[in-house]
Amino acid sequence: MTRKENAGLPQSPPPKAERRPGPAPRFRRRTVLGRPLHRLPLSRPRLGADFHSVARFDERLGWNTEIPGFAAVVGYLDDSPIGYAYGCTLQETTRWWSGLRTPAADGATSETGARTFALSELMVVEKVRGTGAARQIHDELLQGRPEERATLLVERDHPKVRALYEAWGYAWLGEVLPFPDAPLYDALVLPLVHR
Repeated sequence: MTRKENAGLPQSPPPKAERRPGPAPRFRRRTVLGRPLHRLPLSRPRLGADFHSVARFDERLGWNTEIPGFAAVVGYLDDSPIGYAYGCTLQETTRWWSGLRTPAADGATSETGARTFALSELMVVEKVRGTGAARQIHDELLQGRPEERATLLVERDHPKVRALYEAWGYAWLGEVLPFPDAPLYDALVLPLVHR
């Protein structure tokens, strides 16, 4: 769905992302993680009660690790982790799109078990925000993925984050309420051009 097709839907003007130069992180690609991600020394202001609790985070992470195509990347600066990203391939029976609250083009939410990589989490420590580290971790995770596209969800209350992903090439597909106690999200998709 293009922006023109979304003209009648509520949109916010995209804020400009600031980029500061910084040292290049190194990466460790994982298919199984050595320790819980929520225990990495990352800024986690959203972990708290209900949907954003550590228990619910662990539940969602566990779901991802059991799905074919699971992958994770942890970025390091020297020997310190500075961020991570993980996700999995959406299967034919996925419920990823079941909370879609806006109309989508025919076939936009059809999954084959090989069509879409769902980026579930991308986090970086505060000291590297705005340096391009998040983009590098994102790109490392998607490097060589066989799927034709990637998708992610961004809370509607975070227009700057959405604008950042749109600057990376993602396009809005619709509004999603993935769980009854979850906040409302924007679903974004990115064509994967054999990265």
